[in-house]
Amino acid sequence: MTTARTATPSTARAINDRLALNLLLEQGPLTATELRDLTGLSRPTVADLLDRLQRTGLVAVVGERGEQRRGPNARLYALVASRAHLAAFDVRSGGVSLVVADLAGRTLASAEVPVHGDGTPDTAQHLVRTLLDTARGVGVERLHTVAVGAPGLVDPATGRLNSTGKLPAWHAELLAELRGLPGTEVILENEVNLAGRAEYRIGAARDRDTFVLLWLGHGVGAAVVLDGRLRRGFSGGTGEIGFLPVPGTGGLPSATGCDGGFHSLAGSAAVCELARAHGLPAGAAGDAPAAEAAVRAALDALGPDGPGGPFLDELAARIAVGAASICVVLDPGCVVLGGELGRAGGAELAGRVERRLAELSPLRTEVRPGTAGGGAVLAGAVLTAGDAVRRDLFGEP
Repeated sequence: MTTARTATPSTARAINDRLALNLLLEQGPLTATELRDLTGLSRPTVADLLDRLQRTGLVAVVGERGEQRRGPNARLYALVASRAHLAAFDVRSGGVSLVVADLAGRTLASAEVPVHGDGTPDTAQHLVRTLLDTARGVGVERLHTVAVGAPGLVDPATGRLNSTGKLPAWHAELLAELRGLPGTEVILENEVNLAGRAEYRIGAARDRDTFVLLWLGHGVGAAVVLDGRLRRGFSGGTGEIGFLPVPGTGGLPSATGCDGGFHSLAGSAAVCELARAHGLPAGAAGDAPAAEAAVRAALDALGPDGPGGPFLDELAARIAVGAASICVVLDPGCVVLGGELGRAGGAELAGRVERRLAELSPLRTEVRPGTAGGGAVLAGAVLTAGDAVRRDLFGEP
């Protein structure tokens, strides 16, 4: 026979504190009366928790609200967003983007730092100095948590970054430098997983607890969210669909390279080649910006005799091949198109992929364009770092 446990007074206080702090985080300044209405807690309990949270420095009185006709105005209580600070990195082969944010996730400062070629011996140190200088520029002397989004596999057991291609040496050196910052927690996550988290929390999949983000950029990848949980797999390789063997590539991928896999069908170089075949402008470099420009040019050439429609139809057919391979195994019900190409194609490309996908799979799947924007990786990193800070400060499980 199992008996239910009764929460101890300290456990009940911790639960109530977390509830109030999350409400202040999500809804902004609130009065004690509003907190009572939202939490269902008694007047003495709310008064006690507000007093306790003010002593810890997590909550402060920030003003008054004067709706009451009689008696004194009600005090407004707010989360002290400067109680802790965090940072986020989006690490690419050609440099990094970074932001410094407060406890509420509000961006205080940002920086873009290019890295040319393979970098120099002091590239990692330079990037960390830039982060610290950026933080100090807005009065932040200590970073509680830094979340880093990088390409490659992040081993769930060790937290190490394992390359599926040839990553510059400074990627690993940057992580080592960040982990040397005293008193700062460093969280490493695959970049596409972070973009998926952003789409789940603030983007196109806010109303879904199961979906797949299909990342279409220089390379291709996927983030898998099932029942509200990001899935990484045994070795952190869930979503490495660039290696997916698919028809139409003229070869097969290998354990050391994704040429011949889905990457060769829908990566930026392949998209640029496809655009040129349809008479659309495409940069010779075949990188993500060039492929994005080609997709935008196609949208501008959608007339009856224009090349835009045939190009988008063929691109959608290619994307649907990869999406179908995921959907018939996971049945997510929703695929979000992210990355530079998914963002550029918008609803027009998403609709074409959905129609083609319906021809390939018996499983009903909605296809949506991503809405988390070009900063989806950074946004996901800020959310991830913020969750870690709140677990520490709020005592969240």
